[in-house]
Amino acid sequence: MPAVELNAIRSGQGPPVVVAHGLFGSARNWTSVARRLAERHAVHALDMRNHGASPWTDEMSYLAMAEDLLRYVGMHGLSRPTAIGHSMGGKAAMTAALLAPERIGRLVVVDIAPVRYRQGFAALVDALLGLDLDGIDRRTDADERLADAVPEAALRGFLLQNLVLRDGRYVWRLNLAAIAAARDTLRDFPDLPPSATFDGPTLLIGGGASDYIRPDHAPVVERYFPNARYVRIPDAGHWVHAERPDAFLASVEDFLGPTGRG
Repeated sequence: MPAVELNAIRSGQGPPVVVAHGLFGSARNWTSVARRLAERHAVHALDMRNHGASPWTDEMSYLAMAEDLLRYVGMHGLSRPTAIGHSMGGKAAMTAALLAPERIGRLVVVDIAPVRYRQGFAALVDALLGLDLDGIDRRTDADERLADAVPEAALRGFLLQNLVLRDGRYVWRLNLAAIAAARDTLRDFPDLPPSATFDGPTLLIGGGASDYIRPDHAPVVERYFPNARYVRIPDAGHWVHAERPDAFLASVEDFLGPTGRG
């Protein structure tokens, strides 16, 4: 399970922060948040494997993504960075912290828990795989073709950020085949030994309108992360950082403290 060399958008100076986006996302989705954090931190917003400008590979497990993140930390000489991860990226960041707790300083997990979820994203993957890209000259053409399968305009806009023009035609910069093959794996969380714990400061930020972090998740969260605390941001769904960026950043900055290290 070789790690891949992740693409990253870097900004700012100070204590290091590594950001891992969620499924169908990219480092660019974190531009506005990264810009604010970069006022006091060296921010490394990653493109996870099979996303953005990072390499494609058939392997799409959280263990593999955690190894990618840890390889990036090592290659760039980051000393115990804060790892911020949303959804899929949150599970990858949690896995990295549990595999190598000495290499991660603090952890911010955004609207996800280390559990298996019943609901999945299979319908979205199928919708993207089923989108006929022939004859598409503009993203608006793709938006119209995708509207029946994905009625929510904001969600379509988010997904279609992954449609890019190359050599005169639109293609996906997502490895949809690998994501589709891993759909069950991505709903789950790795089966780690009971001794796997991360004792560092951990913040779970949930959306007030989201049920991805529930009270019944607390025992497993606190077994893995005994120093976890929780913040729930009102009027936010699963994409907390995009829907309520000011409230999200206030929670993160309060957690990191005036020095950026807590």
